[in-house]
Amino acid sequence: MKQRTKPINNSKDGSEIIMLPTPSPPAALSLELPIAIALHVTQEQFEALSAANRDLRLERTAEGELIVNPPTGGESGQRNFSITGQLARWYEEHEDLGEGFDSSTGFKLPNGADRSPDASWVSRERWESLTPQQQKGFVPLCPDFVVELRSESDSLPKLQAKMREYIANGARLGWLIDPQNRRVEVYRAGREVETLENPNTLAGEKVLLGFVLNLKRVWL
Repeated sequence: MKQRTKPINNSKDGSEIIMLPTPSPPAALSLELPIAIALHVTQEQFEALSAANRDLRLERTAEGELIVNPPTGGESGQRNFSITGQLARWYEEHEDLGEGFDSSTGFKLPNGADRSPDASWVSRERWESLTPQQQKGFVPLCPDFVVELRSESDSLPKLQAKMREYIANGARLGWLIDPQNRRVEVYRAGREVETLENPNTLAGEKVLLGFVLNLKRVWL
């Protein structure tokens, strides 16, 4: 219903003073969203989305579901910087063994999923088997070594499923690092998962010969 104003004659000279109505506060807007939004895309659509949104870290499951990973917080960024930095220093001294990658690299796994580990490494033999075009785009293989660093927003079961997916698609060694519980799950091809409680270091074993990750900065 439209509100009306009423002139009030209460000035000393007899002129009308118009009192305007007090505006009502705006009504709250209620927006209900589904708990989960599932968007499925093809491989071509995924690559186009990734190319147009390079500031986002996108992944795609084997079933085609698009996954948008939010930016990490400061602590997770520090931890991941330490991990990739240590791997990079080892790589500089062992370039003949293979190639190392950071979290911005996309891999097309044999099962059709597109994944971006927090850190990874591919043996020289497997890397050189790719064409120059394959090396430039999404890498069509699963890394030999992968690291997933759990942030506060990450679901542990989903990360564990991702680690099993890496191993099933050709990874030889994988580390799931969980700073919240100061725990590391070590995944190896053909072996049971090993859980380490509050380790100080992690060894690259036969996959990354001589590499030792110091977890001091990771545990903060």
